[in-house]
Amino acid sequence: MIKILSNFNPIMQALLATIFTWLVTALGASTVFFTRSVSKKLLDWMLGFAGGVMIAASYWSLLAPAIEMSEGFGVPKWFPAATGFLAGGIVLRLIDRILPHLHIGYPMEKVEGIKTSWERSILLILAITLHNFPEGLAVGVAFGAVASGLPGATLTGAIALAIGIGIQNFPEGLAVSMPLRKEGMSRLRSFWYGQLSGIVEPIAGVLGAFSVLIAKASLPYMLAFAAGAMIFVVVEEVIPESQYGGNTDLATMGAMLGFAAMMILDVAFG
Repeated sequence: MIKILSNFNPIMQALLATIFTWLVTALGASTVFFTRSVSKKLLDWMLGFAGGVMIAASYWSLLAPAIEMSEGFGVPKWFPAATGFLAGGIVLRLIDRILPHLHIGYPMEKVEGIKTSWERSILLILAITLHNFPEGLAVGVAFGAVASGLPGATLTGAIALAIGIGIQNFPEGLAVSMPLRKEGMSRLRSFWYGQLSGIVEPIAGVLGAFSVLIAKASLPYMLAFAAGAMIFVVVEEVIPESQYGGNTDLATMGAMLGFAAMMILDVAFG
């Protein structure tokens, strides 16, 4: 994979990597072709695992490199990471307040964002799309960082991040398609909506890589921004959703394993 990606420019690398993460989302959504329902315990464990991966990726793949790259920028080393991190959370909070969406497993009375008459299926897709945008952005920024030649940025590290994000996308695709199937939607439509939630990742990935290439000085801020956006999503949505069904211990162990898996990926290949 490294040899193949090294032959492309950073924007194409980001596009290919985020297409991979999108395809894993589609793979998760494809489970509706084989079963009508999935164990709530398994789903909660998988959501916890996804949250753990995102937390680990936020530090090991984004914040730590951002701090390392801030040397010589004329500001305290902590400033770009702290500023970008908080900005990422603030922007996601604004989007969260405006974009109509419904968290997995919640009744229609719990719809967030501006009032709308949109169907439940659309609201579920928008909730997962909100998850996926910072993930795609993180992968794109990571590949853009490699091209910038800054310390702490390696192609293997960017690939490890894409693999980690891809792994945790599987339960997200499943988490959209399976409830839709359970509510009586056809297998094909359930799959379509499930995979559709991941299409934003290639878009965000290309935007992330491009923004870094045109403004190298923004890289530490962009890395930290993606981390802040992901942590917001984890704390606001992924972890609460994994705990909502009452399987708290199982979801927590999933988060621990997800964190460990992403940490191993990043340290071993970063």
